[in-house]
Amino acid sequence: MPETHTTDVLIAGQGAAAFAAALYTARYQIHGMVVGDRFGGETAIGGGIENYPGYPDIDGFDLMLKFREQVDKYDVPVIDAAVTAVENAGNHFMATLSDGSAVHAGAVIFAIGRERRKLNLANEEAWTGRGVSYCSTCDAPLYRGKTAAVIGGGSAAVEGAILLGKYADQVYLIYRGGGFTRPEPVMVDLLNKSKNVHVLFETEVAELLGDDTAGLTGIRLNRPYEGKDEMTLDGIFIEIGADPRVAIPQSLGVKLNPETNEIHVDRNMNTNVPGIFGAGDITDGSGTLKQTITAAAQGVVSALAAYQFISEQGRACCVHEAGYDLRASAAD
Repeated sequence: MPETHTTDVLIAGQGAAAFAAALYTARYQIHGMVVGDRFGGETAIGGGIENYPGYPDIDGFDLMLKFREQVDKYDVPVIDAAVTAVENAGNHFMATLSDGSAVHAGAVIFAIGRERRKLNLANEEAWTGRGVSYCSTCDAPLYRGKTAAVIGGGSAAVEGAILLGKYADQVYLIYRGGGFTRPEPVMVDLLNKSKNVHVLFETEVAELLGDDTAGLTGIRLNRPYEGKDEMTLDGIFIEIGADPRVAIPQSLGVKLNPETNEIHVDRNMNTNVPGIFGAGDITDGSGTLKQTITAAAQGVVSALAAYQFISEQGRACCVHEAGYDLRASAAD
């Protein structure tokens, strides 16, 4: 028989927002449960991080291990499985997990982030964090004095190339289109003023070059640049967009921001559905700034909102003062 779990707050995800939410549900003395199949989220695969307060230089995976270790001290259960469905059962929510088990919860925090669009080339996943990155803002300072490329033609790619140009000796912005259409004109002007940033239009990356020991060492282009189709690089930044994982929240009636397709939240991380909260990159809570620190902050705020909700609604299964036993309800 599939296992059934019961908790006050189901926290979907295993990234910075999810672990921060778990830490604060524990401190509010309610029962939280973390469920996710991607440990550490985007932070864990982002490589070195130099802009998280308190850690001048730390690998993203190691930072997420520290998040997890702190949560483990509070004995918050963590289930390594994906949330595949959530339904509103009237007085609680019921989630189905990829391992076949189920979770009954008084509230749900969605902290499942975004799915980065990929080039879908061989070794792309294996070399992520070893020359392949998806976050220019996170990793640009690591490329001081080096040579790198940004792949993409949208706002994130242009802004990433400008930022990278402040650190790297040479930057190549590679875009398959014939010209930019989405970036703000002011950003394109700044790009054109960046003397060490070279734009390659109508060009695509055909192959990632390197080996399992060194990681990425270069790329092969689909057309020659300055007479060569191979380019030696210290790293590439794939900035072709990311899609919020909103299918399950939408199935519950959660409203999205029509401009960004992200979960729309208020300043307390509430969605329009009572008992459903959002945190991290899946939301529009921090605008265009998607960072580990903003995700963690949203996780904390969502935990407080979830605590207030289950306390006011009497949905807590583990806070005796609520006078309500969710476990009994789930069994009915």
